[in-house]
Amino acid sequence: MTHLHLAVALDGAGWHPAAWRSPDARPKELFSAGYWADLVAEAERARIDFVTFEDSLGPQSSAFDGPDGRLDQVRGRLDAVLLAARLAPLTSRIGLIPTTSTTHTEPFHVAIGIATLDHVSRGRAGWRPQISGRAGDARHFGRREFPELRPGAWNDPEFAGHVRELFAEAADAVEVVRRLWDSWEDDAEIRDVATGRFVDRDRLHYIDFEGAYFSVRGPSITPRPPQGQPLITALAHDVVPYEFAAGGADVVYVTPHSREQVASIVGQVRAAETATGRTGEPLKVFADLVVFLDDDAEARERKEYLDDLDGAPLSSDALIFTGTPGDLADLLLDWRTAGLDGFRLRPGALPHDLTGITQGLVPELRRRGAFRDEYEADTLRGLLGLSRPAGRYARAS
Repeated sequence: MTHLHLAVALDGAGWHPAAWRSPDARPKELFSAGYWADLVAEAERARIDFVTFEDSLGPQSSAFDGPDGRLDQVRGRLDAVLLAARLAPLTSRIGLIPTTSTTHTEPFHVAIGIATLDHVSRGRAGWRPQISGRAGDARHFGRREFPELRPGAWNDPEFAGHVRELFAEAADAVEVVRRLWDSWEDDAEIRDVATGRFVDRDRLHYIDFEGAYFSVRGPSITPRPPQGQPLITALAHDVVPYEFAAGGADVVYVTPHSREQVASIVGQVRAAETATGRTGEPLKVFADLVVFLDDDAEARERKEYLDDLDGAPLSSDALIFTGTPGDLADLLLDWRTAGLDGFRLRPGALPHDLTGITQGLVPELRRRGAFRDEYEADTLRGLLGLSRPAGRYARAS
């Protein structure tokens, strides 16, 4: 049996907004490196493919746009790229994928940040670009004015056009980042003490990108990453983001709620690849699930306890699974037959549901021959069976 891929999405005290109030939570440590190091070490011991780190340009909020005034939920987070860079030397094999916004962040800064992470981790870096469409986020920067996000806005043609434009901008940002990663050839660094030549200038290249949103000459200030192209991943829920992922990502996270939806969404992803003219390796498709893992009754009671603390049942774009590791293994293996390559699991509460994954689900999958015993590659691309791409400018030298 081919092994499936498993990733874990880490966010604060967990994906339930009341998770920080769980008996075994560590709320006083949420902004410490040690807290995150412990979580990632636990995932690495289980041979998880990679972990992702959430980020945003505004405090967490249950409101459509702007702060919600709640004081009973976690607010604030560490910078995802800087956090991943801090954790890289403390880990050895697991992939590290931070999130950044493409809307108010210069792609040049993203390119050197993720390239640096790839160097520091020796080839285990990835990137999750996301758009930031809220007016409240735009006001942090003062360069653009966005329409207010309000209930029903997704059905408003004007707001839908706004979102399409943000995805077009994001596509350009990804293209700029990828070109900058290639702007140094693999052997551009000579480091010849005798001749006094550190760099071969002929092997550094202007990217000369001219688009609707960016004009970037390059080259990067950071040598080509060890993976050549660090892994790019994207969360997608509809046709426009599917096409965004197909145009520039290596992995897409999707949010089906049934096996039938898995087949339908995978079909839409493949159609998006055709529509965008994607060439080379097809997208790896991972399904996202929020998970609460225990004995059936205990898992339900724990989630209901958190729901009561928060004042409402948890809602999510992804399926919320509450049950045993064995039942979750059944679901994952069933869904995989509908065309998935792997899963990104969002622990409902940390560290409880992370250990439910690492010490409950993973051993169960191994017993069924569906998950690795050891890491099978040194780089993140290698773990996912992706080749190291050649630099696009190499022939110009």
